[in-house]
Amino acid sequence: MGFFQYIKSKEFLVTIISIFAIIFLLIFGLGSWLNHYTHHNEKIEVPNLEKMSLFETKRELYKYDLTFVVIDSASFNPDYPPKSVIEQNPEPGDFVKKNRKIYLTLNPSDYRKIEVPEVLDQTKRQVVTRLKSAGFRIGKERFIPDLGKNVVRMLEMKGKELKPGKKISKNSIIDLVLGDGLEGKQMDSIVKLDLVPNG
Repeated sequence: MGFFQYIKSKEFLVTIISIFAIIFLLIFGLGSWLNHYTHHNEKIEVPNLEKMSLFETKRELYKYDLTFVVIDSASFNPDYPPKSVIEQNPEPGDFVKKNRKIYLTLNPSDYRKIEVPEVLDQTKRQVVTRLKSAGFRIGKERFIPDLGKNVVRMLEMKGKELKPGKKISKNSIIDLVLGDGLEGKQMDSIVKLDLVPNG
């Protein structure tokens, strides 16, 4: 059978149709496999993980076939429980595919610790400014007999002396112990009394 006769034959037509059918099936099968492998058109809404612990987060994401990665810790936020989720990416309500990783930022367990500045023997105004700028809060004031009026002679926290240079949590409350300025006046009064002649 010659070439041109073969081209015109029924056998050739069947061969061509079979080849196209095989190619079509391969393309269709590959497409279906890729859709299944990449979870095409399969969308999962990301849940809100805000304020959840890592245990709660893991349990919640497991329901949706999602995983998580902790990428960072933020500055401590007292409105969130320690070690809870403070930010997430993708955000709640976004749609993702199965097994997508959710990147989490956690709230630290407490404020970071910072050093108490050297502020003794300075005026109350100076000390308050320095402590607040360092990130501390000012608590109670108490006065002791001292020549320097409103001069800070000691720092206290929760009723105990607080030495400059000690590291404590940012946002801690520091109490001030101030001079009352009366000791000098009392001494002046005693001196004056001694100078007044008797009788």
